[in-house]
Amino acid sequence: MDAQHLSVRLATVAKYVPQGSRLADIGTDHAYLPVNLAQRGLIAGGVAGEVVKGPFENAAHEIEREGVAHQITARLANGLQAIEADDQIDTVAIAGMGGTLITQILTQDFERLAGVQRLILQPNVGEWHVRQFLMTHGFQLVAEEIVSEDGHDYEILVADRQAQPQQYTAEQLRFGPYLLAEHNATFMAKWQRELARTEAVLQQVRSAKAVPVEKVTALEAELAEIKEVLQRVGA
Repeated sequence: MDAQHLSVRLATVAKYVPQGSRLADIGTDHAYLPVNLAQRGLIAGGVAGEVVKGPFENAAHEIEREGVAHQITARLANGLQAIEADDQIDTVAIAGMGGTLITQILTQDFERLAGVQRLILQPNVGEWHVRQFLMTHGFQLVAEEIVSEDGHDYEILVADRQAQPQQYTAEQLRFGPYLLAEHNATFMAKWQRELARTEAVLQQVRSAKAVPVEKVTALEAELAEIKEVLQRVGA
């Protein structure tokens, strides 16, 4: 992968970045996403934020090498601290982290999202944490996609600022309202695997010398929910 050839995961994130927007890519790594968008004339400019020195240097080098330093600024900063008021950022992308970490990043410097109208988030795990955050912090889900790449499934969540976002059920938060409605083959395969994994964990827990009752109860509830969803949408 490079700036000219994005992975399926990043290409899916890229397609939800509005034309002419000013993008902050948080945890940018090599800055492939903002560089690609700048080179295609799809963004007006933006920031590539990295908290780790090595990836930050990679990003700065990529931006310079690809000739977009007049549009994209690399910043060594923790999360949303990469965004400054003068940047006029209206779109934020955070991809390739756990849902808990993404939620933490958004929460700890929430005031820096003041001018942001769109969030494009790709959690590797813990997607429900991200949906819960969006629902309770003035962002309405407008699209979800699930893609499979190199043996991994990735969910891309897109949300726009809205004063009163729709309130979702626990099931919708877990499975994704749009993904649940579409229930495509990738979605079904993911949750079939999750069903098998949870069954294996439950069997392991039940065979312990001291069986943790609360853990068993939680796993049984999780299994029942997954089975119910798969039966309903697969019918």
